[in-house]
Amino acid sequence: MIRLLTALFGRLPIGWLQLSHNRTRLIAAVAGVAFANLLVFMQLGIMGALNNSTVAPYALLNADIILSSQEGNTLTDSGNIARTYQYQALAVPGVVAATPLFIGNLPLTLEDGSSVSLLSFGVDAAKAGFMAPALAPSVAGLALENTVLLDKDTRGMPAEALDSLASGGSFTFEANGKTLTAVGSMSVGGGFLADGMMVTSDQTFLRFFGSRSSGAPDHILLRVGDGLSPDIVAERLRAALPAAVVKVQTVAEARAADLSFMATERPTGIIFGFGVFMGILVGLVIVYQVLSTDVADHLREYATFKAMGYGQRFFLGIVFEEAIVLAVFGFVPGLVVSMGLYAGLVAVTGLPVAMDATRAVLVFVGTLGACTLSGAIATRRLAAADPADLF
Repeated sequence: MIRLLTALFGRLPIGWLQLSHNRTRLIAAVAGVAFANLLVFMQLGIMGALNNSTVAPYALLNADIILSSQEGNTLTDSGNIARTYQYQALAVPGVVAATPLFIGNLPLTLEDGSSVSLLSFGVDAAKAGFMAPALAPSVAGLALENTVLLDKDTRGMPAEALDSLASGGSFTFEANGKTLTAVGSMSVGGGFLADGMMVTSDQTFLRFFGSRSSGAPDHILLRVGDGLSPDIVAERLRAALPAAVVKVQTVAEARAADLSFMATERPTGIIFGFGVFMGILVGLVIVYQVLSTDVADHLREYATFKAMGYGQRFFLGIVFEEAIVLAVFGFVPGLVVSMGLYAGLVAVTGLPVAMDATRAVLVFVGTLGACTLSGAIATRRLAAADPADLF
């Protein structure tokens, strides 16, 4: 380690020698930084799962523009929009096709008494082109009464049911006192709002959601002509439709708006964001305490260097060296433990919690920044110290 750091810094690694001199303090400091990393990773992981599950339903759609009620907040947390706006939208230049989208949460009870909630999409089976290309052929077959496509990653669903669908068979279950037959599958996964997803025809949807009306879907999906910009057509729609009632968004805008709403308006997003802040704060405090104590313990040695003519940059280099060592040594165990906990969360909850390279790099850079900042603060005492007063 000494040779490596000597080659890296081009001098004797004084900071490492000071840290490693007291191994108990070093281990405690590394454990503290690792714990702070663990806090940040877990909060970011759960926040990432929230974001992923929020936008996952968009992967089922093949639309350019979405018309929604101004009362709605996200794709799945929406009001109802009058279907008459579908026909008004078709009169706007650039819009070539439109279809309603119905959304509801359908609870069902399994044979063992447990319950599963399915986020359900009701679509026009005759307009299967509005669904993802891989899903469109199966959606076209949903014209048969009470047939559905079931999410094979549904949390809590019996394994035999999912195996039957995977092998090309069917699965029959009951909901709201009626029988549904799953004739195909898709892969979306559970989230915070439901255990899985289901796609059915709009007619089947309305039979199972008796309080819903065919004239008031949750959204209206639009397709624009080939070569046309959805942004330009969206502007035309905003000019043609009443802004106080109808929200016009491209699919990209709707996804971004959903993420923003979940992060800044919903309590869950705010709580997880605050948890990230607290993790960073804990790391700052721990590293500052370690480096500040180290500076105090070696104040006479630093004073000797100062009397010999060494400047503040030299002392900053030593403390920054210690900060970098703590950051690296604390990041690695924090990352490893976090990945293990991520796997445990996925196994227990089915939430899409996964470690990605971008998150790991950002946390590592943030750890370096926090440790460096703590080191800079810890050296303030040296800058104002007079060597003559320290002996």
